[in-house]
Amino acid sequence: MDLRDWIGRTDTAEDVVGATPVAAMAATLDWPAQRPAPGSPLPPLWHWLYFLPLAPASEIGDDGHPKRGGFLPPVPLPRRMFAGSRMSCREPLRVGDALTRVSTILDVSEKSGRSGTLVFVRVGHEVHRNGAAQAAFSEVQDIVYREAPRPGDPAPAPQAAPTQSAWERRIVPDPVTLFRYSALTFNGHRIHYDRRYVTEVEGYPGLVVHGPLIATLLLDLLRRELPGAEVAGFEFRAVRPVFDLNPFFVCGAPQADGRTVNLWARDHEGWLTMNAVATLR
Repeated sequence: MDLRDWIGRTDTAEDVVGATPVAAMAATLDWPAQRPAPGSPLPPLWHWLYFLPLAPASEIGDDGHPKRGGFLPPVPLPRRMFAGSRMSCREPLRVGDALTRVSTILDVSEKSGRSGTLVFVRVGHEVHRNGAAQAAFSEVQDIVYREAPRPGDPAPAPQAAPTQSAWERRIVPDPVTLFRYSALTFNGHRIHYDRRYVTEVEGYPGLVVHGPLIATLLLDLLRRELPGAEVAGFEFRAVRPVFDLNPFFVCGAPQADGRTVNLWARDHEGWLTMNAVATLR
């Protein structure tokens, strides 16, 4: 089986932007839980509340994800992670919109690193509003599959986070928040809520904070600090896992050009865990 045979495969899905998931996400992020009126714009990254992976229970794997195969290639490696994303927003998605998402496997590549074999899958998404020919929103996601850890494997060297920020917010990743986000995104991956599984099977020290949740918190920080700003583009890269054992911090620094905001997350020890850039209109 050649995993590169999956390159070019497409999938089309439809959904409607309902108000209840928006109110539930607002409550999760500690905003007032009000159901928005039709036509209200979605905050950036809240599109992840839609097009949920609705695999039947009989098709769920041991890790809580849908079993391998189908649209995504059946990579035979046990660990998978959402490593990063690049997004472009031509116009906001709005409550009440009928959405169509066209997804394409853009690339599949294999590499060998210090921790063993890695497989990178790049997936492109284009989201159209109300039957429009032009996409309102596009995203390219990088998904990484890797081997299980082996005794004696060297830990990746951590990278120090920037020390100068204009904004900073302390986040306590309690299990309730992780559960709520998993439920809102219908993410069954057990590393986010099953402490026995994540420590005994995956070998992590605690529950893993979702990468998309951290990215959402970064843009939520921008939204709190610049309420009127409109995000035209956003990209992020996960650098280091975050666990529910300690608080972490989301930080931001607007740049001199007036359109770029550097955003990052750091853990309780000062290590960089996510790096991101937002572009404003």
